Amino acid sequence: MEVKLWNDKREREMYENFAELYAIIKATEKLEKAYVRDIISSSEYETECQKLIAHFKTLASTLKDTVPSIERFADTYKMDCPAAINRLVTSGVPATVEHRAVAAASATTSAAIVAECVQNFITAMDSLKLNMVAVDQVYPLLSDLSASLNKLGILPPDFEGKIKMKEWISRLAKMGAADELTEQQARQLHFDLESSYNSFMAALPNAGT
Repeated sequence: MEVKLWNDKREREMYENFAELYAIIKATEKLEKAYVRDIISSSEYETECQKLIAHFKTLASTLKDTVPSIERFADTYKMDCPAAINRLVTSGVPATVEHRAVAAASATTSAAIVAECVQNFITAMDSLKLNMVAVDQVYPLLSDLSASLNKLGILPPDFEGKIKMKEWISRLAKMGAADELTEQQARQLHFDLESSYNSFMAALPNAGT
């Protein structure tokens, strides 16, 4: 005996769309797992993922009245596909595209911090050349420089500039605001700043290119 799943052409079309949606979600889940396990290349993954996302968007738009929630659809049909739901519903772009966007944002942020560090190095060195050697003049400059160096993730914790600025800040903190660095102290601080600046430039990725 043949069991009919639909009563008319419209119902048949709806069930066919359900089957296609089910297949897209399952295929996306498999693709995500294959990518995570390095079974396929990034370019292969991105091409296939973009196709699935495009098909999904078209189908989801067609089914928006009968399937208002993709998550509920997945629950109803006992689909354990969290990676697919995240990719199709939450993200809407392949993981490779997401990673590129994050890397670009990170690079932009790092470039801004590098520029800030360079500016703080130069300001501190120029101030000493202009004989601005009072503690209340030097301390804020070294404090700003130290803060900007600590924001830059590419520098290790034991980076020369970080350690030297911390030592100088600690030394200045024990002095009075109106106290001034001796000529010898100012000369040593300028030397430490210059040395740290050179180490900083050398530590940057693609330095000299």
